[in-house]
This record gives sequence, structure tokens and C-alpha cells, in this order.
Amino acid sequence: MSDRNRHDKSARQLKLLTEALESGRHGPVRRLVNTLSPAEIGNLLESLPPAKREIVWGLVDPEDDGEVLVHVGDEVRESLLAGMDPEEIVAAAESLDIDDLAELVDDLPGTVIDEVLKSMDRENRERLEQALSYPEDTAGRLMNPDVITVRTDVTVDVVLRYLRLRGELPDNTDHLFVVSRRHQYLGRLSLATLVTADPSTPINELIDGEQPAIHVSTTSAGVATQFENYDWVSAPVVDDNNILMGRITIDDVVDIIREQAEHQALGAAGLDEDEDLFSPVPRAARRRALWLGINLLTAFLASWVIGRFEATLEQIVALAVLMPIVASMGGIAGTQTLTLMVRGLALGQVGSSNASALLMKELLVGVLNGLMWAIVVGLASWAWFQDPGIGVVIAAAMVINLIAAALAGVLIPLILKRMAIDPALAGGVVLTTVTDVIGFLAFLGLATLVLLH
Repeated sequence: MSDRNRHDKSARQLKLLTEALESGRHGPVRRLVNTLSPAEIGNLLESLPPAKREIVWGLVDPEDDGEVLVHVGDEVRESLLAGMDPEEIVAAAESLDIDDLAELVDDLPGTVIDEVLKSMDRENRERLEQALSYPEDTAGRLMNPDVITVRTDVTVDVVLRYLRLRGELPDNTDHLFVVSRRHQYLGRLSLATLVTADPSTPINELIDGEQPAIHVSTTSAGVATQFENYDWVSAPVVDDNNILMGRITIDDVVDIIREQAEHQALGAAGLDEDEDLFSPVPRAARRRALWLGINLLTAFLASWVIGRFEATLEQIVALAVLMPIVASMGGIAGTQTLTLMVRGLALGQVGSSNASALLMKELLVGVLNGLMWAIVVGLASWAWFQDPGIGVVIAAAMVINLIAAALAGVLIPLILKRMAIDPALAGGVVLTTVTDVIGFLAFLGLATLVLLH
């Protein structure tokens, strides 16, 4: 399904649900909600104001509660959990796979976590504790320890009989993983190969040893990149000793990709991707106030630069009319470069080995675009104000600012990354400051030198 069709479907579901809620009849609401997947229910809950959200949440099938909680943002999850009894939370947690439970457990009250652990058998409790021992956003936290392994010293017939006795396979199982006696990862065996091979064939003749395993410390972004590169449906996860610890499946990776996209889109505006669409006004205002305040400080800096040329502006009023053009063009050009850099850093495509080549490329793009649009704006300004000097000044300032924008667009995210500051969150504010200050300084400085002397 395309993004547009998916968005249209979500909009229709929201419209039908809203109409049913406004009618005051909960029967149609319950029937509609129970036809949806947990992910779709989560999306609808995030789209509703708190009062309506509470009603719909109360109508969700309790068997789906755990899965729905996994598919909503942190703030919405917090509000839903606050309205649940401890027994309901424990029941919801018990229905989850270990990897999903590891994602949810950090948001649970301490007393509830104790009850969840008590309700689990020893094996699953140890699996959960192991998953929680790894840092967030790593393969160790993402993996599901529920994995089917086979040995090399058995035949296809033995494996097939084992699978029949087992009765079911974990979701998204496309391969079985082959391990040694010490449980070290050796390779994989596809189900297609397994069911088409001669029953007497030894597993060691069918093993595919080409697929690399993912280390438990690999970041979630690194996991997503490997799944994209190798077109995996599932992948093994190993520790420092190559011991098979679990597997990661494509459904988890889709969630990672979605979160990365939301982070880049919202981070550029200084927003958190987990923020509730209907979060309380004081909380939302408090969060946004920080970035508005930072932006105000940078705006004062740009205004201070303009104030240094007050005498120039008083004598040549046309400069005040044209001044926003220089800053705006620099801001757009810089944002284009910054967006590419943030994306490249997130995907692991940008590093110290190729940063200089990328910088040179963006500088050349800035020079080319600067010269092209400088000619256009310079001629237009000359024709507008009948003054060739103004045309020359704005053209030169535009070239300078687009080169500066390219330089800033590459260096700012690299510097912020080295300082352990999220480029997606802070890069735009810093870039705007640079392009505004340099744009105004270049334009008004050149005007002072060329037109008043």
C-alpha cells in the first residue's frame, strides 16, 4: 500500500470513529476498533483528544492492549498506563514477546514490573533481564531470543520431525539458524531449502554461511542499514564470542525506519518525535519555549549586525527592501545541504573519510548556484532601483552567503555530532544564525564600502 493510500485510510478511519463517538453510541465504536490491527488502533489513539482517547482505549479488546501500547509514542503510552489498573497492565505485558516487553518495561511502575517478572517463568524472566542489560537503541535490546536453531550433524528429516513436534514457528521465520555445540553461529538454513531437499541430506551440506550476523552492540540505525543492504526478513544477533543470542525481524526494522523519519522531520523544528499530538498546553508550550528562546537570541544577533549599518540603511533605503533576499537564499541553500548531511549521518554514509570530498562538492554547488542567482537578482535589482551599484553589491553578497551556507551546512552537523548534540535537533537553529549574520554582514558591509565611498 502506498503512503498516500495508507494516509487516506487512516483519515477515513479517524472520520468514522469521530462520527461514532459524537453519536454517543459505543457499539459502533467497539466494532470499528476491533476490526483494526494494534498498529492502526495506536495510530487512531494518537489522533484523538484525551477525552475521546480514553473512551476508545476502554473499548479495545484487552488481548490487544499490550500490542497497542507498543505502537504508541511515549507520552500517549504514559497517559494510557496512568488510567489502567496494575492487574490490567500485568495482563497486557504478559501477552508480549520479549523484545516488545523490553521496549515497554521502562515505562511501567516499579511495583507493576515486579508483578510482571513474578508472572513469568524462569526462562523468559532471564531472557527479559538479559535484553534489559543492553543499552536502548541497540541490537541487544531489539532482538527476540525466541529463535529456532539446528545443528550441522543432523539430517533434513530430523529437522522436519522436530518442527512438526514443535507445532508452530515464531513470526517472520524465513530461516533457521545453524549453531555449533557451543551455540556459536555458523550460518542459516532457509525454509524453502529445507522443505525441498532430500530428507536424508545432512544439514552441513545445505548451510548458507554467507549471511553475517549482527553484533549485540550495533545501533538501531546500523541494524536498519544492514537490513536494507541485504534485504533481510530476519537476522541473527551474536555476542563477542559469536554466541547466537537471538534474532531481529523486519517488523522491528520498519519501526526503526519510521522513528528515524519522524525524528528528522520533527527534530528540524526542535520537536520530540514522541510528543503527544494533544499533549497538555503548558507542557507543549514549555518544550517549544526553549527553542523559541534560542531562536530569539540568534535573531537579536542578526539584528545587532544590522544595527551596525544603521547609517548606511538611512542613506540607501533600497538596501532594507533587498536585505531579506540575501538571508533567505542563504537559509534555503544551507537547509538543503544540512538535510542531506543529517540524513547521511543517520544512515552512516558520512564520516571522516568522505567529509572533505563532500565539503568540496557542496562548496562547488554553492558557487554555481550563487553565481547563477546572483546574476538574476543583480540584474533585477539594477532594473528595479536604476542603480548598477546596488545590483553588483547584492550579487556579490549572494555568492558569499551561498558559499557560507554550503560550508555551514556541512560543518555544523559534523561539529554537533562530535559534541554529542543531535544535528537534527540543533542544526537548523545554528544554520539560520550563520546564514542570517553572514548574509546581512556581506550585503550591508559591501554596500558601505562600494556605495558610500
